[in-house]
Amino acid sequence: MGSPESILSQTLVGHWIGGQPVAPSPASRRAPVYNPATGAVAREVGFASPGDVDAAVQAAAAAAPAWAATPALRRARVMFRFKEIAERRADELAAAITAEHGKVLSDAQGEVVRGLEVVEFACGIPQLLKGEYSEQVGTGIDMYSIRQPLGVCVGITPFNFPAMVPMWMFPVAIACGNTFILKPSERDPSASLLIASWLKEAGLPDGVFNVVQGDKVAVDALLEHPLVSAVSFVGSTPIARYIHDTAAAHGKRVQALGGAKNHMVVMPDADLEQAVDALIGAAYGSAGERCMAISVAVAVGDIADRLVARLAERVPAIKVADGTDPKAEMGPLVTRAHADKVLGYVDSGIAEGAKLVVDGRSLRVAGREQGFFVGGCLFDQVTPGMKIYREEIFGPVLSIVRVPSFDEALALIDSHEFGNGCAIFTREGDAAREFAARVKVGMVGINVPIPVPLAFHSFGGWKASLFGDHHMHGPEGVRFYTRAKAVTQRWPAGIRAGAEFVMPTMK
Repeated sequence: MGSPESILSQTLVGHWIGGQPVAPSPASRRAPVYNPATGAVAREVGFASPGDVDAAVQAAAAAAPAWAATPALRRARVMFRFKEIAERRADELAAAITAEHGKVLSDAQGEVVRGLEVVEFACGIPQLLKGEYSEQVGTGIDMYSIRQPLGVCVGITPFNFPAMVPMWMFPVAIACGNTFILKPSERDPSASLLIASWLKEAGLPDGVFNVVQGDKVAVDALLEHPLVSAVSFVGSTPIARYIHDTAAAHGKRVQALGGAKNHMVVMPDADLEQAVDALIGAAYGSAGERCMAISVAVAVGDIADRLVARLAERVPAIKVADGTDPKAEMGPLVTRAHADKVLGYVDSGIAEGAKLVVDGRSLRVAGREQGFFVGGCLFDQVTPGMKIYREEIFGPVLSIVRVPSFDEALALIDSHEFGNGCAIFTREGDAAREFAARVKVGMVGINVPIPVPLAFHSFGGWKASLFGDHHMHGPEGVRFYTRAKAVTQRWPAGIRAGAEFVMPTMK
């Protein structure tokens, strides 16, 4: 069960409950899992019923007291062992990602590395859980604070990062003393089982980490279950809002990360070649299926014509191929339905008057004609009222918006519904400083196109890109997966003062 070969050779993907693989029931609903490069159905995934979800929650709840009582140092050692296993076998996990998501293998390897950074962070949990102590706050009275686990936590994760986003959640949750249930995307579910088997190999007790496959039925059962204490989510904004509202209504702590429309401002003084390189990678890497992808380039002043001309040369040269091809720079989209949705956005942009400078709609990959490929598309003369500007496309489509000044570029970003990530490319320190200080976005890059914070900081957006009070992983993750407790203590000194009926004050 633990090797990618055995997992990817299965015709039916199931669950992981109580430390064991659990096959879907014969009556369970099922969905196809595709090889996006060929368009063929590789296997099916069985959807969890409410009963399956309850079994996973009960397993997690049963394991929670003992795991919470396990010393933080021992919990950290399990994370160290998992880290060693995952690093040694990272190529196997990357291969499983490419097989079902379609992203190029080098990108899948990078996904694993960025996920393991959070595992490394979680290995330091004894230091991160230290509280505060105040001696002699009153005569003979000391006060201290501690952070304790919540109980059963849930992660609902997207298709575009089937390993990294779960690893942005469960290592911190588990290291903090919680148990965890992962509901991965049904489009690429196999990576979750590989992770589960490695956690067991690392010595994680049964029931601490569980996986349920499924769709809205499983999600709703998790959101409503009385034994679930917290829910983490990454996905689209409409679903993030639903997750937040539903889980919060059932008394749960929630962090729900939603959609994005990440802008990159290119100032007139920017290094043009550096900016073009950044846009090619940030807009078309992973076929644009990233929540931090740059989908809008804001060209300020007279750099616009030069920027568009250079991009028009570079975009058609992107090597689009099967993700297993060592020369591939961009792979297919995850499903035919998603590819058709992206093509619909391109049609919409043309209909609304944007100039399609590079048209990737007719791209075909030799030997992979049935694959879900869309070539890189580049629009110029895009305006804020257009659908391709307002909505998250999640595909290889870059829009150029032209503005005359820095202030108008800033106002454009601030007025957008989303506030996930953004960037500015400039040689002017004053412009960069003003941009970072004033922009209403959660993550900012200065001459860095995809400003994903490292694990010891925290990841999260503003506005409609985040519902809830906490960002993900890093210090915010520790705060999310624990709750504070303050203790005031006094030891009897043999003298009883009698009952006190006023608000206690320290003397």
